[in-house]
Amino acid sequence: MKTVGIIAEYNPFHNGHCLQIQEIRRRFPGTGIVVAMSGSFTQRGTVAILDKWQRAEAAVRHGVSLVLELPTVFSTRSAQYFAEGGVRLLDRLGVVDVIAFGAECENLKSLARLADKIDANQQSISMKNGLQIGGSYAAAITEAADPDADIRQPNVILAVEYLRAIQRFHVSLSPTPLPRFSAGHHDSDIPSVGDCPIASASAIRAALARGNEHSALCAVPKDVATMLSNAHAHGYTDMEHLFRPLLAKLLNTSPEYLRSILGVNEGIEHRVRRAALSARSYAEIIEAVHSKRYPLARIRRLLMHILFPLTKETANRFDETGPLYARVLAFNDKGRRILRNIRGQTKIPVVTKLSRFLPAQALDTGQLSSAQEMLVFDLKATALASLASNPVGHPPVNADYLISPIYLPK
Repeated sequence: MKTVGIIAEYNPFHNGHCLQIQEIRRRFPGTGIVVAMSGSFTQRGTVAILDKWQRAEAAVRHGVSLVLELPTVFSTRSAQYFAEGGVRLLDRLGVVDVIAFGAECENLKSLARLADKIDANQQSISMKNGLQIGGSYAAAITEAADPDADIRQPNVILAVEYLRAIQRFHVSLSPTPLPRFSAGHHDSDIPSVGDCPIASASAIRAALARGNEHSALCAVPKDVATMLSNAHAHGYTDMEHLFRPLLAKLLNTSPEYLRSILGVNEGIEHRVRRAALSARSYAEIIEAVHSKRYPLARIRRLLMHILFPLTKETANRFDETGPLYARVLAFNDKGRRILRNIRGQTKIPVVTKLSRFLPAQALDTGQLSSAQEMLVFDLKATALASLASNPVGHPPVNADYLISPIYLPK
C-alpha cells in the first residue's frame, strides 16, 4: 500500500482540505494518508482555534488515515524549520512514499529550480542583508532566487522549503504538488467551487472574528462547523488571556536572558521590554514592537518562545537531531495498519500513551532524554493553550496525560 504524507495545521480543517484529500485519493487509489500536524500553537505564533485532538479527529473523519503531532519546536518556527521538521518526521516513519502539498504553483520543475537557486544563493550578500535589515524571510528568499520572481505566497514558500528539506537531508519522499483548493492565503472573501464554499483557514478565522459565523461555517464540513459552534458558545481561544503571564515574564527577566531566546537579536529585547512597561494588552505589545524591520509573524513567534521559553541553544540542538518521536493524535483502521508498519520500520518511538513515554516523576526529577525534553514543549504548548481557551482550562492544562489518541473505526 502506497502511503502519502501531508504537513498541515488544519486551523481549522475546511472544505479545501477535503478536496485536497479527494485529489490524493484520485491520484493514488487505495492509499493511506499520514498527516504531520501542528499541535496547540501554529506557525504564525498563535494558539489554534480548536484543540489538536479535535482538528486531528476532523481530518480522520474526512479521509486521513493517521494524524501525528509535529513537535512544537518545529511547528512554531519560520517556514524553513517548519518544513524541515515535517519532512524529517514523515521520512523517519519509514513507510511514507510521497509528500503531497498544495501550492499556488503546481509546476514541480519550477519549484525545484527556485529551491536550487535559493540553496545556491542562501549565503549570498543579498540573502544575508535581506534578513539583517529586517526584511521578511519571504522577501529575502525571493531576492536570493530571482529578484523578478514573486514567490511570497505562503504555500509556494512552504513548497520550496519542502523541496529544500528533501534535498538537504537526503530524504526519499517523492514530492507531489497539488492545486490549492481554496481562496488565496490572504483573501478575506469566501468564494465557492460549485456547491462547495471554500476559503483559506485565515479567511475563516477572520470571518469568525468579525462575527460572520454563517459564511465561515459554510466553508467547513458539518462536523467541524459543530465543533466551531460549540467553541463559539464560550468564545474562541484568545491570545489576550496570555497577556499577564507574558507581562510577568518580561518584567522579571533580564535583557541578558532575553537575548538567549530564539528570535531575539538586533537589540529587539530592549524594544520588547519597553513595550511591556506601557502596554495594556497582548495586542499592544505586538503593535509596539512590530515594524517593517520586525514583521508581525516574527514578533508573535518571539513572544511565544519567551513564554515557553525556547532558547536559541535548545532550538539549534533540536534542529540537529530532527524529530525524535511520533506522537499519535488520531487514526482509523487503515491508520492502525500503518502504525503497525511504522513500528516495524522506524527507529524513533511511537507515542500513544504519554505516561509510558514521559512519566510524571521524570518531569519532577528533570532527568529527561532528548526526546522527552522535546516533547515537554508540546506539554507547555497545551498548558498555554488551556490558559488561552474560553473558558480557561478547557481542555485542562494536563490534557496530554488525560486524552488518548482518537480512534475512528472505518
